[in-house]
Amino acid sequence: MPKIKSRRGAVKRFRVTASGKIKRAKGFKGHLLSGKGKKRKRRLRQAGTVSAGEARNIHKLIPYL
Repeated sequence: MPKIKSRRGAVKRFRVTASGKIKRAKGFKGHLLSGKGKKRKRRLRQAGTVSAGEARNIHKLIPYL
């Protein structure tokens, strides 16, 4: 039986931490940044985690994550 292919776009966007949580990059930091505060832009650089409900969907996209 062949292996299931992973969705390549999802593979590039998500990583798994040592504890098994899924890390993601935060949005709203591509352009129109002059109106946003320094603190907000600094916080957007940090990685966020995916909620448990969304993690189930991501595991369907990336079966061997």
